[in-house]
Amino acid sequence: MKGDEDMVEALSPDKLKTSCDPDIFGCADSMSITPLQSIIGQTKALKALQFGLDISNKGFNIYVSGAPGTGKKTAVKRYLEEIAKGKPTPPDWCYVNNFQESYRPRAISLPAGRGRVFKKQVDRFIDAARENIKKAFESEEYITRRSDTIKEIQQRKENLITKINEQAQKQGFIIQPTPMGLVTIPIKDNRPLTEEEFRSLDKKEQNSIRRKQKTINEKMKETGRQMIAMERQTQDMVEALDREIASYTLDNLLEDLRRDFSDMPEVMRYLDDMRTDILDNLSLFRSDEEKQIVPPGMPSGLPLLPRDDFRFRKYRVNVVVDNTDLKGVPIIMELNPSYYNLFGRIEKEAMLGALFTDFTMIRAGSIHRANGGYLILPIEDVLRNYFSWESLKRSIRNREITIEELAERLGYMTTRWLMPEPIPWRVKVVLIGEPWLYYRLFELDPDFRDLFKVKADFDTVMERSEENMRHYGSFICSICNEEQLKHLDKYAIAKVVEHSSRLASDQHKLSTRFGDISDIVREASFYAASEGAPLVGVAHVKEAIEQRFTRSSLLLEKLREMISLGTIKIDIEGEKTGQVNGLSIIDLGDIMFGRPNKITASIGLGREGLIDIEREAKLGGPIHTKGVLILSGYLAHRYAQDKPLSLSARLVFEQSYSGIEGDSASCAELYALLSGLSGVPIKQGIAVTGSVNQKGEVQAIGGVNEKIEGFFGVCKEKGFTGEQGVVIPANNVRNLVLKDEVVDAVKRGDFKIWSINTIDEGIEILTGMKAGVRQADGTFEKGTINQLVDAQLKALTEKWMNFANGSSKKEQ
Repeated sequence: MKGDEDMVEALSPDKLKTSCDPDIFGCADSMSITPLQSIIGQTKALKALQFGLDISNKGFNIYVSGAPGTGKKTAVKRYLEEIAKGKPTPPDWCYVNNFQESYRPRAISLPAGRGRVFKKQVDRFIDAARENIKKAFESEEYITRRSDTIKEIQQRKENLITKINEQAQKQGFIIQPTPMGLVTIPIKDNRPLTEEEFRSLDKKEQNSIRRKQKTINEKMKETGRQMIAMERQTQDMVEALDREIASYTLDNLLEDLRRDFSDMPEVMRYLDDMRTDILDNLSLFRSDEEKQIVPPGMPSGLPLLPRDDFRFRKYRVNVVVDNTDLKGVPIIMELNPSYYNLFGRIEKEAMLGALFTDFTMIRAGSIHRANGGYLILPIEDVLRNYFSWESLKRSIRNREITIEELAERLGYMTTRWLMPEPIPWRVKVVLIGEPWLYYRLFELDPDFRDLFKVKADFDTVMERSEENMRHYGSFICSICNEEQLKHLDKYAIAKVVEHSSRLASDQHKLSTRFGDISDIVREASFYAASEGAPLVGVAHVKEAIEQRFTRSSLLLEKLREMISLGTIKIDIEGEKTGQVNGLSIIDLGDIMFGRPNKITASIGLGREGLIDIEREAKLGGPIHTKGVLILSGYLAHRYAQDKPLSLSARLVFEQSYSGIEGDSASCAELYALLSGLSGVPIKQGIAVTGSVNQKGEVQAIGGVNEKIEGFFGVCKEKGFTGEQGVVIPANNVRNLVLKDEVVDAVKRGDFKIWSINTIDEGIEILTGMKAGVRQADGTFEKGTINQLVDAQLKALTEKWMNFANGSSKKEQ
């Protein structure tokens, strides 16, 4: 047996966790701490984010990568808010009627706040135009000038009629109107000839009358043409008078608009087009009729829209982006990035089964509102909306924001619909998602790597420096202020910091999973309020942490109950050969806990080598299989330098009926194998976790705290013996942030934790026997584990060779 002085010593309690000094916060409670003003623990990510925001070249949009719960969205939004304040506010955007092509509304940009003013002024102008044009056409001056114009032409028409009548009478004809028009009738003795009288005339006289009648008819036709021209002249002169009167009125009304927007060519062009259209449609402004009318394309005879509501809509202004109240550039976070939420929509009115729309029904999307600033999008939600993702990429590539119907884009719409003029793209897109999504997109979507060239990685941990611990206090102050929670005393703050190291699984790190930390603070505040405590204390924080775990720990309770009842056989006392307690992790998503697993090894004669029963049963994953195969490498490296290995060994996790993955049990499996080969029993009160390489070096594993606490819970349930504990890799010591009850048990001597660097160190703890080193002659020290293993392997090889030789002789 190995002497105690040579045994690896158990870890002291101070190695099992690190405490936080409450005095570093410099105050009695979080109320006295300055609230957090910036993002903490993400220096690298912030540097990348700043680069992506500063560079304006095409394609340098940003993907913020990080695990859920690290506060990426909130942190990025706050960071952008600080930057946005100092930048110039982007312009407003309006859609107005295109008087040349009404189905292609025009987009007009105006300085921030001017869009609303422009709309109001245009509305006032139209209302004033309706009233003033009507009054102008009712004025005495207009009526007189119009009457004079019409009278003058009328007199000329009458003169032509008189003249043609006189000419007709001289030739012996009168002109009479009939349903078929004007006709010439010959007269005799001052009375019209009847048909019978005309026929009674001789042929010579009839021909004479016909020649004269033809001449008169030609003159009548010429007179008719002159009168039609006069009618047109009258109409033109009246229209010219109308335009003159209306132009004078409009120009007076437009004076303020033109002066206020004289520096905006697009607005001035629109005002000119609107003025022209009004002059072309003066009849709209001359009537007081409030009749209902039918929109274009609707069946006639259906009273649908009040005339007054519809006929002047084409002169209205639709302000789709109004930045009047914005200070700096916009920051839009769209949490439901559907196609229409992003790119806007063209609304429609349903009327008796038909749809009607115009430019006043164009509605902006998040991209329009973010134009000139920043758009924050959760990439996973964007990808759920195929058209959102494809359209977003297209807009970034084409540098324009287009509103279009999905049906039109897919070719389902054959009727002509609105096609609003695109708006220039001035958006910096910030996608937020998990790392795996970034790598998948980078691999599978060629557009992604061209359009999102900046990656900002949010780490899940940060250094546990005094500065960062004080930042934690500031963060707690901020959340308490923002959500009206009870503030924490300095001891409670220190406890939260310690729990943060627990979440990080590192004594020298703090977690940046601020979502989880926030929930702890909220729940602790609830428990403090329930007790009527003025501040949140350590007990409240502990209760919040414990209750969060307890609410999801039903499976753990059932598992421990089965172990206590013996349904699942776990030995924590005595010694057994070829059997050891390994440790594994069960991850339920919201909680993670450890459990002991009985691992056994059976040894026999043969050449199969190591057989992993989990693999054979298709319950073992590839990493677990790799770990078992490494054991063969270890045996060959350690014991097969002077002989071949001739053994058949089987390893199994007893009572395991689900999948096994990972190599953290490879140390335990090797110890079971060495115990079976050497015949030296293993102490069942000591559990083992750790992976091993072919050289026998023990390597770090994950979930060390949960694994230790899992075995500790079983020992506590069954009763401590003072000989129980866990062997862990030395490289995992820095990851120890154990619960207070485990640390207290170690202080009392009820439980122990050892750290090892090599397999030899661990086997000595488990068996109490010296491992033994290889001597100059190639043999191991006598009475040691390695010597016994080596001897057994040699014996197995000899037996196998004798067996093989005997079989060969029988065959001969």
